[in-house]
Amino acid sequence: MSPSPSLRILALDVGARTIGLAVSDPLGITAQGLDTLRRTNKRTDLAHLESLIGEYQVAEMVVGYPLKMSGHPGAQAEKVSIFAEELRRRFGLPVHLWDERLTSAQANRILRQSEISIRRRGQAVDRMAAVLILQNFLESRAARSPAPGENHLD
Repeated sequence: MSPSPSLRILALDVGARTIGLAVSDPLGITAQGLDTLRRTNKRTDLAHLESLIGEYQVAEMVVGYPLKMSGHPGAQAEKVSIFAEELRRRFGLPVHLWDERLTSAQANRILRQSEISIRRRGQAVDRMAAVLILQNFLESRAARSPAPGENHLD
């Protein structure tokens, strides 16, 4: 019998000025948004992430990977890839890059349909994008997992 998962996954939607954040529930089923991190400098940003990793017992991270619509990486994807490598080195956790194409557009659409004011919507879009990145990652992982009782051979 395998131990039940109790460690969480932290998702990041990395931008130049902010980092949208979301964390999974302990079972890895749902994503919940956290307060958006206003970036100041690398040391402060990493210290904030370190405190979240401890607080939520994070076992792995998912970072939104901003591919171009063609599916090819551009300048921003390269920056995110370098940041993800820094996270791996600093925290010693698995860090997954996850295709985030259309996530911000989807987040804006969801928030536009809500009753949130334009000002508050702008503050919530990074968090919502991180939630969508994490939820898509969790759903993809669940779809690949064997059903209980099945043998999974790789």
